[in-house]
Amino acid sequence: MRKFLLLLVFAAGFAGAQSRVYELRTYTCYPGKLEALKARFRDHTIAIFKRHNMESIGYWVPQDPERSGNTLIYILAHPSREAADKNWVDFRNNPEWIKVKADSEAAGPIVQKTESVYLSPTEFSQLR
Repeated sequence: MRKFLLLLVFAAGFAGAQSRVYELRTYTCYPGKLEALKARFRDHTIAIFKRHNMESIGYWVPQDPERSGNTLIYILAHPSREAADKNWVDFRNNPEWIKVKADSEAAGPIVQKTESVYLSPTEFSQLR
């Protein structure tokens, strides 16, 4: 019986890991607005993400000169695609986020374009 319970716990953990989804997001800023976007993430957004079960994996700025001054790329992890959808709805409706966004855009919008791609890790991926 004990072996069966251990196998069941392992299978449940594996099933949970299988449903984990990553989200690759790319933000293209208006000219001169990248530092404002980075500050918003650093000072507010990441903490709000965390409270909405959105795990920050990493944040990058491209090295290519044509994109290095206006692009932020990051990856989030969510427990599942359904959870990701719920997380984003909750995040966008969060009063703190609404205020942070409004305050940071008092001099005009920051982000010109947003792209999002949901990713499932392969069986040989180091992140699963």
